[in-house]
Amino acid sequence: MPKLKVNDAQLHYEEHGAGPETIVFAHGLLWSGRMFDDQVNALKDRYRCITFDFRGQGQSEVTESGYDIDTLSEDAAALIEALQCAPCHFLGLSMGGFVGMRLAIRRPALLKSLMLLETSADPEPEENIGRYRLLNFIARWFGLRLVADRVMPIMFGEKFLSDPGRSKQKHEWRERMIANHRVGITRAVNGVIDRAGVHDQLDRITTPTLIIVGDQDVATVPAKAQRMHARIRGSRLVVIPGAGHTSTVEEPGAVNAALQEFLGTQANQTGTDGAPSGAA
Repeated sequence: MPKLKVNDAQLHYEEHGAGPETIVFAHGLLWSGRMFDDQVNALKDRYRCITFDFRGQGQSEVTESGYDIDTLSEDAAALIEALQCAPCHFLGLSMGGFVGMRLAIRRPALLKSLMLLETSADPEPEENIGRYRLLNFIARWFGLRLVADRVMPIMFGEKFLSDPGRSKQKHEWRERMIANHRVGITRAVNGVIDRAGVHDQLDRITTPTLIIVGDQDVATVPAKAQRMHARIRGSRLVVIPGAGHTSTVEEPGAVNAALQEFLGTQANQTGTDGAPSGAA
């Protein structure tokens, strides 16, 4: 599996498909690029699709430091440059969305479009911090298996979790969470908890932007998506019925349809000023 060293961290990445344009996928906390398997399969016939794992997660290196969102954004920018895929379509879910917004604000030349899934421009809500730090402490010293049942309802919506026909899939994702490196994942969690907000900078984003949120997302509630939509000029907002915080896994068909419609709009644009073609 290919590795790329950026900013003193060995990052695991994968490439699938080919095309004149590239989509870079940035995953959410606790997961890896595998959370985009369904999206890559749907898009790889027309796009070069690149997934990667943030430091400390998936198959990337567990480093001593560098888990703050600003450094992760620098990692993503360096990866885009090293793989020569700028300007790319950047899709970020949750933590990946924190990174995507920072790239659009600070490094807009790297992006052709921005897709933000299940994410927020605000700091972590104060009411979550104590609970998340406790879960993180238990995970670090006693293992993720002890907290998995507490975390699954944060990561997935009620529809997915209560569907007996998806028990095997639910078990698979629970085991993937548990398989995280204890040190790497707890450092990554701290980076997310301690992040600064960028809401007051969103009006600087001129990259065409799609915002997707599941109506059952309790980690970054739909109101957070509405706030971003109101602040990013010309952005589009799509609400996915029955999806929680991991919509790419829970409702892949609806997510893929929204992505394909948005990407098709970008392909059909004839303007050269980077302005989005419309808002929803």
